[in-house]
This record gives sequence, structure tokens and C-alpha cells, in this order.
Amino acid sequence: MLKHEQIEKSVGLLIVLTLLVVSVGGLLEIVPLFYQKSTTTPVEGTKPYSAVRLAGRDIYTREGCYLCHSQMIRPFRAETERYGHYSVAGEFVYDHPFQWGSKRTGPDLHRVGGRYSDEWQRAHLMNPRDVVPESNMPAFAFLAETKAKDSVGVDIVAKMELMRSYANVRGIPTYTDEEIKGAQAAIGDMTEMDVLIAYLQGMGTALSTMKQ
Repeated sequence: MLKHEQIEKSVGLLIVLTLLVVSVGGLLEIVPLFYQKSTTTPVEGTKPYSAVRLAGRDIYTREGCYLCHSQMIRPFRAETERYGHYSVAGEFVYDHPFQWGSKRTGPDLHRVGGRYSDEWQRAHLMNPRDVVPESNMPAFAFLAETKAKDSVGVDIVAKMELMRSYANVRGIPTYTDEEIKGAQAAIGDMTEMDVLIAYLQGMGTALSTMKQ
């Protein structure tokens, strides 16, 4: 049997054993999550993103909104009193990639859906300081100048097909062929700002009425 002193003096052996311990420990923590219903089953009211909201989510990630805003409310009183019900795994089964994290320059947005009107959201995106004077968020007025269907990097049909492949692997409800074929028509002439607002307005609404 290897002695502790032998392991400490052999750099290669120490690296191998460290990686082995970390790998085993990581698997023991992660693998069970794939079999727990609370992490793999959508909570009641959670549905796949519509074509419009999915396009809005692409704009959200393209503009780096996630760098300043998280979408993960932790189960602490200070957070639930400010933002609403804490986030649960079943709300994120259709998110690829997740917008988790705890670094916040701006407030967490997970429960922002329905909290403000579309007009407020539009004014805020056009010039944040018009509605929040102390805000240091940059303006996104240019989003109102580009049609979502012409957005760089937003191929809604390909994205919905990709999302469906993720859902099929996990055995959860997903898009029909008809929904995918009608995606471009659903977006129509909406601007990038329109679809972004649609994404924000649906964010975290499945559990928004639950008691803390």
C-alpha cells in the first residue's frame, strides 16, 4: 500500500490520484441529478419557448445581458423578498445554455416577467436612465432598428430543431413540425427589441405566484 509520504513526493502520482478523487466525487454529485424528477421534469406551467421568445433569448445572449444579470434566485430571505420565489431546477429544463450564476452588476431577472409593462421595458432598453436614474446599464436603442428575422446569428428554425433534439434526449415535451415550420411567420416583422421584450416578459412566470 502506498504511503502518504510516497504520494506527496511523486508529483505525477499526486496529480493522477487528485484527478481520480475529483472525478469520482464529481460523478457522485452530478449523475444522480439526471434521475431526479425535480431536476428533469418541467414544473407545472413551464413550456418550451415560443419562436418569438426563443429569438429574444438569442438577442439576450448575443448582447451579453447575462454578464450583468443572473437568472438564479437563491433560497435566502434577502433574495426572495426582493426578487420573488427562489429558482428551482424544473424551470430550466428548456434552457440551453443556462443563465445561472451569482455575479450581479444589475438585478437578477429570473422573476422579471410581468413585473413591468411592455412600454416600461421598451423605455428602459431605449435609455435606462429615463426610468431608473441611477442605472449604469448601456442603452440598447439600436435593437429597435433591426428586424429579428434579419438578426445576425439568429436562425430560429435551426435553433428550434436543436432545442427539440435536447428535449427528445431528456424525454420532455417539445416542438412539433408545424411549430417549427411556422416559426418565421410567428416572428414576422418584429424588431430585435420586440422579441427581447417578449423573452423578458415570460421570464420566471411559472412560479411567480407561489408563496415564499
